[in-house]
Amino acid sequence: MSKQNPSYTNPEPCKHLADYKHKHGLNGFKTLQNCLKTTPYGRTSVSKHESETPRCSLCSGYQGRFYFCLICSSIACSGHANEHSQSNRGHEIAVDVERAELYCCVCCDQVYDPDFDRAVVSKQFMDMPGNVNGAEGVVEESNKKRKLGLGLELEWKRSKRLVSMADRRSKSIFPLGLRGLNNLGSTCFMNSVLQALIHAPPLRNYFLNDRHNRQSCRKRSADRLCLPCDIDVIFSAVFSGDRTPYSPAQFLYSWWQLSENLASYEQQDAHEFFISMLDQIHEKEGKSKHQNKDNRDCQCIAHKAFSGLLRSDVTCTTCGFTSTTYDPYVDISLNLDMSFYPSTGTSNQTSKPNENASMPTLLSCLDLFTRPEKLGPDQKLYCQNCQERRNSVKQMSIRRLPVVLCLHIKRFEHSPIRKMSRKIDQYLQFPFSLDMTPYLSSSILRNRFGNRIFAFEEGDESDTCTEYEIFAVVTHSGMLDSGHYVTYVRVRNQWYKCNDAWITEVDEGVVRASQCYLMYYVQKGFHYKASEDLSCLLMSPPGGESYLQIAGCC
Repeated sequence: MSKQNPSYTNPEPCKHLADYKHKHGLNGFKTLQNCLKTTPYGRTSVSKHESETPRCSLCSGYQGRFYFCLICSSIACSGHANEHSQSNRGHEIAVDVERAELYCCVCCDQVYDPDFDRAVVSKQFMDMPGNVNGAEGVVEESNKKRKLGLGLELEWKRSKRLVSMADRRSKSIFPLGLRGLNNLGSTCFMNSVLQALIHAPPLRNYFLNDRHNRQSCRKRSADRLCLPCDIDVIFSAVFSGDRTPYSPAQFLYSWWQLSENLASYEQQDAHEFFISMLDQIHEKEGKSKHQNKDNRDCQCIAHKAFSGLLRSDVTCTTCGFTSTTYDPYVDISLNLDMSFYPSTGTSNQTSKPNENASMPTLLSCLDLFTRPEKLGPDQKLYCQNCQERRNSVKQMSIRRLPVVLCLHIKRFEHSPIRKMSRKIDQYLQFPFSLDMTPYLSSSILRNRFGNRIFAFEEGDESDTCTEYEIFAVVTHSGMLDSGHYVTYVRVRNQWYKCNDAWITEVDEGVVRASQCYLMYYVQKGFHYKASEDLSCLLMSPPGGESYLQIAGCC
């Protein structure tokens, strides 16, 4: 990693972890591997007996986070982990029981180690669905060889063979660009968005055509990171033809440094990460000298691909005066139309649609977004014509469409009055082909006023492509505080499920039945180009080495 980017500054390694590995090697990691378990959502944790509740060996407490000592196997809570290391010299390194992450009891922080990461990922592959028959003998043989004291590297090679076995079991060879991303500790939110952006045609063409070459980028220095350079590394790795899962650790570290308010080992919101990532690309790619406030003239790839313009019309109900404002956007957040569902109170249980009502669709959410909304008495706005605050009606519409349209479904509600949050587990139908014509400002104005002013309001909508095709869906399953993100990507009209390190082929019915959270549509012209074979596209591989063409892809 450092050889490819000489100016990149890695985080300082933990001294206590280095001392532990120098003294004990990888023995602790190999032993711990037998104690790991993987949930259906892909989260790995230290296995516990179903009838036993983990308790702190010092205070006997059973609540909070617990850490498993790699030396003596004792369990300590977060309040006594440091005390345990102080009273037992050399017991500084532990493992988070719930997350299977390394933790330094002296530094009081998670630490990252590639050897430990390989051990966890290797265990994940052995527990992955569909490997019950094919991997059983391999796992049994692996256990015997571990008893003989073979190194962890043999286990890592075996996990690679398991990936090949999964590939062979699929009906067809996966297209180039489909590569799993290792979970680095509750980073499924990051992996899901990265998989969607990797398959966004404008971004893919930009980075694979060497429009941002990290080798020649002069914006990076020892104390200033460049996120587009790290994204370029990811694109090169994903489209290199290597099918083994890739660990975007360098990208994660850079994003943490650039977005300190979101830097933690806790699960983050995929939508917030998406917005933060585009903001960082915009900051590092630079702005044009003569740029409008709506970012229309911004030449960064983030705004060229995702930027659009919203129109807001606020009409006074007394005199009819209309005030119009325009706001840029990179995504549109939509409320679910709850009129299709019976009242569910504040529970988090999944509610099925009313049998007497039709299933809500994405189009109904867009209709709700552009529907006139009467503002309440506490939201009176100042009318320039009446010269005082009046009741008014607000209506949103889309003045300009982007090349890539990101639609965000609001599934997380936060009530400041009740001081509680909940997730909306509701079904939503969404089309694979979407026509945005009814939601343009010109269409909204035509429906409201007729054709007499339509010609004056077309503006930059006249030559806009309004037909879109879906290419990625980010879904969220589980509860608000313990869920999991998965992305479905559409490549050559075939859907693939990207679940962290695992890539599997799925039918479109599986995608339609998922709980969509972020949906990515691209204009039809780009969609057809995205269906072309990319195996012969020139790339900028790390270190300047050349990539060989892959059999079956050309």
